[in-house]
Amino acid sequence: MIRLDCDYMEGAHPKVLQKLIETNEVSTPGYGNDAFTAAAKDKVRLACGCPDADVYFLVGGTQTNATVIDALLARHEGVIAAESGHINVHESGAIEATGHKVLVLPQHEGKLKAEEVEKFIDDFYADETYEHMVAPGMVYISNPTEYGTIYTLEELADLSTVCEQAGIPLYMDGARLAYALAAEGNDVTLNDVARLCDVFYIGGTKVGALFGEAVVASPGWLPHFTPLVKQHGALLAKGRLLGVQFDALFTDGLYEEIGRHAVSQAIRIRDAFTAAGYPPFIPSPTNQQFFRLPNEVIDSLSDAFTFEYWGPRGETVSDIRIVTSWATSPSDVDAFISRIQSL
Repeated sequence: MIRLDCDYMEGAHPKVLQKLIETNEVSTPGYGNDAFTAAAKDKVRLACGCPDADVYFLVGGTQTNATVIDALLARHEGVIAAESGHINVHESGAIEATGHKVLVLPQHEGKLKAEEVEKFIDDFYADETYEHMVAPGMVYISNPTEYGTIYTLEELADLSTVCEQAGIPLYMDGARLAYALAAEGNDVTLNDVARLCDVFYIGGTKVGALFGEAVVASPGWLPHFTPLVKQHGALLAKGRLLGVQFDALFTDGLYEEIGRHAVSQAIRIRDAFTAAGYPPFIPSPTNQQFFRLPNEVIDSLSDAFTFEYWGPRGETVSDIRIVTSWATSPSDVDAFISRIQSL
C-alpha cells in the first residue's frame, strides 16, 4: 500500500535519524541543558532573524498549543480562533482543559479575517457587562490552515496590527509551517513570521522529526515558561533528543528542502486529479490536498492507496484529504498518477 494519509506516518528523515545515531552514546545534562540544544536554538534564531528570541523545544503539537496558550492567557481570558482551527476541532478540548475558552469566529478557507477579529474585540468591550464574560486575550492562527491554505503577508500584517492595537499577542501554530513557506504563491518568510507573530512554533513532528516542536517567542512573552511546560507534561527529560533533531533540521537547509519536496509531490497529484476532471474543492497550495470524489472512484483507489476521509462518507460522494511528506517518493506519486489517469 502507498500511504498518503498524513505527514507523520514514518519515523524520521534519514539525516535526522543519522544525527540521533551519531550522538546516541554521548552523555549530556538533561532537560535540554546540553550543547546540542544550545546549538539548535542558535540555528533557529538565525533562521528567524531573531537573535534575542526565546526558544523552547516541546514534545508535540497539542502539548505546545495547550502550554503556550495557557502561558499567554490570564485566568479570565480566552483565545480567538477560526471555527475550523485545530485547537477548536482536533485537540480534544485540550485548551478548555486548561481553563481557557476557545472564542470561535467564522473561517474563510480556514483563515481568520482581521476586520472580524477587530470587530469581535471592539464589540466585547462595548458591552457594559463585559466583565462577566470571557475576555479575548490572544489570537490563534495556523499556517498552513487545517485546509492547507496559507496567509498572505498582507493578511498576517493586518492581524498583527489588530493584535498590537488591542494589546494582545498573535500566536501562530506552525506544525506544518515548512509547507506554507514552500507553497506556490507564498510571500511570507520565516523572518516575517517572527516579526509579525509574538509567539509561534516551528513544527518538527510533521516535517521530518521523530517528534518535537520549537517554540519561538519575542522576549518577555513567556516568562517562567519551563515550569509550565513541565506541568503540562511537555518537558522531555532527555531533552537533547529534541535539540539534536532541530540541529539537523536547521543544517544545510534540510527544513526548507523537506517542505519543497512534499509540496512539489502534492502539486503533481493535484494536477493529475484536475486533469481527470476532479479539481480540489479547496485551493490549497501546500502538501495537503482535498478532493470531492464519487464513492466508486474512492473505492477503486483504495485497493493500493490510503488517504483520509475529510468528514463522514457520503451516500454517493465523499471528501478526502491526501497528504505528502519527506517520505513521499516520486515513484509512488507516479504510480498514483497512473491510477488517476485510468479512472
